[in-house]
Amino acid sequence: MARWLTRDDLGAAARAAEGLLLVSPDVSSAFPLSQDDRAAAAGLTAAALRAAGVGERDRVAVALAEPAGALWSAAAADVAQAAADVGPRGRMRLHHALSALRATTLVATPTGAMDLLARLHLEFLLDPLDLGLRNIVLTGEIASKRTIGYLADEFGARVTEVYASPFGGTPLAWRAAEEDPLTPLADGMLGLAALAKDEAPAAGTALAELVVTPYGHSTLGDAVLRTGQVARPGGAGIPAPDHTVGEHVLVRGVWLALPRIEKALSKIDGVAGWDLAISRQGTLDAAVLTVTFNRESLVGNPMWRSRIQQAVQALTPVSIGVEIAQDVSDTPRPGTVNDLRGHHLGRDRALIT
Repeated sequence: MARWLTRDDLGAAARAAEGLLLVSPDVSSAFPLSQDDRAAAAGLTAAALRAAGVGERDRVAVALAEPAGALWSAAAADVAQAAADVGPRGRMRLHHALSALRATTLVATPTGAMDLLARLHLEFLLDPLDLGLRNIVLTGEIASKRTIGYLADEFGARVTEVYASPFGGTPLAWRAAEEDPLTPLADGMLGLAALAKDEAPAAGTALAELVVTPYGHSTLGDAVLRTGQVARPGGAGIPAPDHTVGEHVLVRGVWLALPRIEKALSKIDGVAGWDLAISRQGTLDAAVLTVTFNRESLVGNPMWRSRIQQAVQALTPVSIGVEIAQDVSDTPRPGTVNDLRGHHLGRDRALIT
């Protein structure tokens, strides 16, 4: 009988896990890899790069956060002429790296690639075609509509979207156009499940959660891993995810643990509730945490605001703005998420219809 596990389950098992542990930045998830598992992950990553058109004459720059960055760059070195892990931060630095390495392939998040394009036009006053990119591989986020086609036109490159495991970045499937379903890189590793039950979705269901079934994994071969990513079934094949669900929300390619925010704020006297607002008005995600106090005297207190900012900064590398609600509340309430991107459906799977 299969074990159904979530990101939190993998995090809880971290202290006993063995091998190379692919951990999220906040260590809310730890995905163990034995030597054979690492070889399999590298093989899937190489297959994704080849599917994207990368060959032995290409030079690959990987602009992804860890742990995915090291995995992709190591696999790219086996497929291409050269590969480098340049990290996701700083578009001017990324532009310099692409030029210095004479990169022909960029691996990045969708918003990272779009932000680079915007800065080339608006800040650097450069033509994207001058970079000479042949391939752009997008992974790690839910892309905005028309991203694939727009990047292809602007850079004059082949653009491929790769669906990677949210537990470590290993590629599982890919597509070459927004309207296409996902093409699995290996049979039997990616499927759909009902949101609130540990079973396959019923026929005609409107929403289903993507699940990873790592059948060949040394310790998780009997598990079904809930990704927290939700798609709309219909037609042939497995659809790419449009949404997220559960206690983790995806911001700038990083999974943010809502229970950790709740726990951190519960230690600060006077916090009655909070709301996390996430938007994508330009090219990048923006997150703002609005905190409600239970006493008027705390609303304008700079020390309390600073305590909250420091607590949030300790949780995640993602930049989160902090605002203080002007109204106070005598009644404590659980934290809420207001996803203006339309991605996150809710914290409780059972309440999603």
